[in-house]
Amino acid sequence: MKMPWEILVVDDEEVMRESLAAWLREDGFVVDTAAAGAEAVAKARAKDYAIYFVDLKMPGGMDGIETMMEIRKLHAEAAIIIITAYATVDTAITAMKEGAQEYIVKPCNPSEISLLVNRIIKVKNLQRENIILRKKLTRHYSFHDIISKHPRMLDLFALIRDIASLRSTVLIHGESGTGKELIARAIHYSGHRAERPFIGVSCAALAETLLESELFGHEKGAFTGAVAQKKGKFELAEGGTIFLDEIGDISPKLQMDLLRVLQERSFYRVGGSDEIHVDVRVIAASHVDLQEAVQRGTFRDDLFYRLNVINIHIPPLRERREDIPLLARHFVERLSHELGKEVDDLTEGALRVLLDYEWPGNVRELENAVERAMVTCRARVLTEEDFAFLNHNKPERRGWVPPANMSLEEVEKQVIVATLQRTQGNIKEAAATLGIDRSTLYDRIKKYNIPR
Repeated sequence: MKMPWEILVVDDEEVMRESLAAWLREDGFVVDTAAAGAEAVAKARAKDYAIYFVDLKMPGGMDGIETMMEIRKLHAEAAIIIITAYATVDTAITAMKEGAQEYIVKPCNPSEISLLVNRIIKVKNLQRENIILRKKLTRHYSFHDIISKHPRMLDLFALIRDIASLRSTVLIHGESGTGKELIARAIHYSGHRAERPFIGVSCAALAETLLESELFGHEKGAFTGAVAQKKGKFELAEGGTIFLDEIGDISPKLQMDLLRVLQERSFYRVGGSDEIHVDVRVIAASHVDLQEAVQRGTFRDDLFYRLNVINIHIPPLRERREDIPLLARHFVERLSHELGKEVDDLTEGALRVLLDYEWPGNVRELENAVERAMVTCRARVLTEEDFAFLNHNKPERRGWVPPANMSLEEVEKQVIVATLQRTQGNIKEAAATLGIDRSTLYDRIKKYNIPR
């Protein structure tokens, strides 16, 4: 059963206020009234009315235009109709400029009011149906929490279904924030290993010795602090999948150890002498091009070929812009539940801002931007003003032309310095933004004597 649309009538003249409310109630609407601007804003803060009738001239320090502007801050998509007994061209222009949907002159005609309101409600019903359809569309283009309608991503969904039940290793390549772990989880939970563990390990987060113990476990007394035997991630993932994120960052020794696991399907705990056999599917991911790392000599070629049996590349968000509205609305729907905040949609202006942004942090950055906008917004619809913070980065990311006498090396140095400033010295994030690995970035920092 559909809930009836609600209307607020704001007028200091009691006869006019109650007459208008009575006409609207006869048409089946739920109607509240307010005798002053401040009272109207308080009611708008407590409830989201579909339509507001607001008298232009009211005593009490807040006239109709000011009242309308305050309501507009709370409900960007509300239909506001200014009513007045003192119509002038200037007031009409001001009202429409500030966001009034209609401007009508007293005395009001009940038939005209009925026609006007039903016309607005018809449009709102269409908007409501569009929201429902968009949600259905999002579900249609959703695959294990991965949202996309881009042809390359739809091909990727099909590939995941094809390879889900195989044992072959998978190498996922994509920029930071593109959703490499989501792809790995989708592969795991689409296949026959879904009932077994999925264990993820961030190889970039741990030093070599800690990562070795984390992956393979250790025996009691194997090193200082090893007070008890500990199983590693490979043992814990028995029968399931282990996801090795940022595999390009592991040391040459660990590359050798991992190669042995892939070849022999067995390993030794740190400090142990018993060989442990495992049945684990390995999915690895990297934001750097491992083939280039092989050519540079920083990654073993035999390990690369063992990992690269099935190769998946996730395109960055800037190459699939049609996904931006789909993803943004998906995040609005999900975060409205998680944050306990009633936000229904984004305005066309807000979507234009999102579509115009480069998204160096990809889907993760888009999700964070939507969450930030939802935390600070006060209306039920996100507007372009809610995403004003994105505009601060635009001049740095596009349109810069180096001076004519600047060398290529100086250009590279300036780009690295700007990126390090933007990431506040975070080497991992800066390397991901620049599309190079961390060792290369360290080399450039040393080469150009860039202070950190």
